[in-house]
Amino acid sequence: MRDVDIAEAARLSGVRASTLRFYEEKGLIASHGRRGLRRLFDPAVLDRLALIALGRAAGFSLDEIATMFAPDGRPRIDRRMLAAKAEELDRTIRKLNAMRDGLRHAAACPAPSHMECPTFRRLLRAAASGAIGERKARRPPRKSLAATGREKGRAREP
Repeated sequence: MRDVDIAEAARLSGVRASTLRFYEEKGLIASHGRRGLRRLFDPAVLDRLALIALGRAAGFSLDEIATMFAPDGRPRIDRRMLAAKAEELDRTIRKLNAMRDGLRHAAACPAPSHMECPTFRRLLRAAASGAIGERKARRPPRKSLAATGREKGRAREP
């Protein structure tokens, strides 16, 4: 198969050209030349993009996905990392199932008030303890622009 330019790679993979450029910048894919102003890729980039999409769908970060490729570009997937991600997904599924079941019960609960329902009260206790959902760390209040010395309208730096 002939080389694939960036527009064709975007069309065939369903990944926007801007994302392809970002992936190249991150070292996830590599172009090997240009046709006019368009980057050219080996046709194997489509398989690589499919693996990246699969990794993203499974919840891996781009940095984690980058470790799944050997320096020559071939897949080198750490099976322990896959098993750990599967365990993480199992925990998430259990939490989501518990939340779904609690919501369904609350929607059909015959108690006069949700606060009188023992099942709903258990759900509240589980949520308060962090057993359901994730607790977010409280962030300190932001300083005003005047306190930070930033000019109005200036973009915030990371």
